[in-house]
Amino acid sequence: MSERGGAHDVGRLPRTRLIAPIEPPPSQWTMPTDAPVDESGIVALGADLEPGTLLAAYRGGMFPMPFDRRRIAWFSPDPRGIVPLDGLRVSRSLRRSVGRFEVRMDTSFEAVMKACASPDRSGGWINRAFVDAYHRLHELGWAHSIEIYPADGGDELVGGLYGVRIGGFFAGESMFHTATDASKVALVHLVDWLVATDAHLLDVQWSTPHLASMGAIEIPRLDYLHRLADAIE
Repeated sequence: MSERGGAHDVGRLPRTRLIAPIEPPPSQWTMPTDAPVDESGIVALGADLEPGTLLAAYRGGMFPMPFDRRRIAWFSPDPRGIVPLDGLRVSRSLRRSVGRFEVRMDTSFEAVMKACASPDRSGGWINRAFVDAYHRLHELGWAHSIEIYPADGGDELVGGLYGVRIGGFFAGESMFHTATDASKVALVHLVDWLVATDAHLLDVQWSTPHLASMGAIEIPRLDYLHRLADAIE
């Protein structure tokens, strides 16, 4: 049996005040926000991973993944996975797990990305170019990470997630765990941070059984784009 709600009483991240990020130079590319979508969800190939390009893509409802050795694929799937901020499911066992961890934010961004990119994980897609690109976004104040450590003060990173925030919108990119429930605890704290800072939309790209168990749903792409426009405005 699970519990549903927006406030989870699991403690607060140290930082809840948003610091204005630095706007990078605009992209040299035009992102195809109205392109048709097939079942792969890909709307374009090419471009680059410069900060301006990444932000333009997210503002248009797209996100990148490697396509081959040279090209980047830009996805805008239909349907789109989101986690309603007032619909996160936190089970009793997960509530108990929260106390087993220490949560930090934006202290080990690159370490979280590298853990998400571990070759030991099946379906890995995060390469060095992506780590470098999102680290640049992090330095500009657009990309954030939540890091999970043992509550006993150990320095071993046992879980976390990272993503991109634009106004009231957060694009969750990837998460990992090496300790039971660590990635779920990161998601709980992410939602608490988003609620505390007046966010409106948490994008998770595609819903998975793991995310669906915590309240993720799928919505039509057009509905997602409307919500996105409201959130980033």
